[in-house]
Amino acid sequence: MSAAPRRTRRRTYGLLSAAAGLATAAALTSALPADAHESHHHRPGRYQDVQLLSFNDLHGNLEPPSGSSGRVTELQPDGTTKTIDAGGVEYLATHLRQARKGHPYSITAAGGDMVGASPLLSGLFHDEPTVEALNELDLDVTSVGNHEFDEGARELGRLQNGGCHPTDGCYTDKRFQGADFPYLAANVLNDKTRKPILDPYWVWKKNGVKIGFIGVTLEGTPGIVSADGVKGLTFKDEAETINKYAKVLQRQGVQSIVALIHEGGFPASGSYNYDCDSPGAGAGLSGPIVDIAKNVTPAVDALVTGHTHTAYVCTVPDPSGRPRMVTSAASFGRLYTDTTLTYDRRTGDIVRTAVKSANRVVTRDVPKAPDMTDLIGRWNTLAAPIGNRAIGYISADINNTGTESPMGDLIADAQLAYGRELDPRTSLALMNPGGVRAGLTYAAKGAEGDGVVTYAEGFTVQPFANTVNLQDFTGAQLVQALKEQVSGPNAAAPKILQPSANLTYTLDLTKSGADRVVTDSIRLNGAPLDPAATYRVATNSFLAGGGDGFPTLGQGTGDLVGKDDLTALEKYLTANSSATNPIAPPKADRITVVQ
Repeated sequence: MSAAPRRTRRRTYGLLSAAAGLATAAALTSALPADAHESHHHRPGRYQDVQLLSFNDLHGNLEPPSGSSGRVTELQPDGTTKTIDAGGVEYLATHLRQARKGHPYSITAAGGDMVGASPLLSGLFHDEPTVEALNELDLDVTSVGNHEFDEGARELGRLQNGGCHPTDGCYTDKRFQGADFPYLAANVLNDKTRKPILDPYWVWKKNGVKIGFIGVTLEGTPGIVSADGVKGLTFKDEAETINKYAKVLQRQGVQSIVALIHEGGFPASGSYNYDCDSPGAGAGLSGPIVDIAKNVTPAVDALVTGHTHTAYVCTVPDPSGRPRMVTSAASFGRLYTDTTLTYDRRTGDIVRTAVKSANRVVTRDVPKAPDMTDLIGRWNTLAAPIGNRAIGYISADINNTGTESPMGDLIADAQLAYGRELDPRTSLALMNPGGVRAGLTYAAKGAEGDGVVTYAEGFTVQPFANTVNLQDFTGAQLVQALKEQVSGPNAAAPKILQPSANLTYTLDLTKSGADRVVTDSIRLNGAPLDPAATYRVATNSFLAGGGDGFPTLGQGTGDLVGKDDLTALEKYLTANSSATNPIAPPKADRITVVQ
């Protein structure tokens, strides 16, 4: 667990990057001794500012994400908002390299889900391109996220240590080298050894400054990834694990500690620059990370979080009641967080009252990093023969937003159609919202705007390679499954299944728990469900295994396994659209929402 040697590449990039840089975090306002921010050429002073740059949930988005996935909302001084196009590693690299200029003490860390659910450019090659990009970005350390387990612990180990893929082999004439940075998995234990599958912590050191990093993912990971991905693993409580390893670090003389937690919260505003600690801001931040933060030992000085794809820079009191910084930089490389940690050389600890942090937009008005352009070009050359193939046509953007999204509805319709090819008795289809990773953009990447849907774009929407499964359920079981959207594990953060066009019902959000699904309103082909009747239902394999908090969907009978879900979407688009008759976005009117 000792400190990794400092890579010289970062300093080289710092010298080569453009001279213009973005402003870093605001000057510290806390009263510190006069030498707290002085630059000492011969003898370091007592206080040393350490820059911590962080991001989370990149999900292999090397190219600028399209549509709403590639925009952030900015709060204006007059209270209005505007949207800004953001993201793309060519721009992220430039922004990070500019931000590091003038900061000899700089660390770059991430909060998990760097890979998984990735667009074709990365996903087609089992995310090797993203790991290569992160190496070039000079990422120092990251926690694992739930998506790091999409292909299982063995594949995660390969991403860390290198080697060719066990079935696909090597994609180029060079052996994949793996990550230059450590993945941390403190709370993920091997069932046989009862030890973490990867390092639980890592220590950054420079000129006597020592900062420890502990990495964990959400304890509930087994409920949101496939069973094969977490087979033989146990996921422990986040706060308890962090507290355990904070003590280990302190025994080693490391008093400054940052937790990288792949679990997050929900800010009161969707604007990345919202001040959730401002007077009158109310709760500011809600969700699982709040309780975790309140239970993580005061020995930890800051929390870098993720998973919810939201942006926030908030303080949450630690168990002693002292405010502590908790940050998240949205997702897809659209933001990074710039945090100043003031290190006290006398105590070896962070001056907590001096910690300042702000989210920065990865704007696309800066020069592209040439090395990232080259990397994207090399992998695109390999992916192009597959990715550029047209699979359908759309008449307008099909968005992935809202309680019921047009994109989710389209996928459910596609799976119903495919299910009926496999078995004409198929009654309906249900799609989990977390499996819909993006929408379809009419003018993809600012191109011709002709509404062509390519295989690469379809892959971005559905990258998991889940199969389409058919199962039999009673009407009573279907009602129970719909109630599980808003009860049990999903009570606090509902997961609304996207229904095929022939299923309608009312969701009353003024009520609580399972009562939010109005049972009497449920209609299939215009008729009430018969509790005793049997219905053939199409879902993906993840839902068919009871994933995402839907245990009833794991109790179906008469299983029939079809091809992958992207094949179903491609078949549907091919059969129902053409250049002269493109498919229109579904109206997303199958669920009536009462608020």
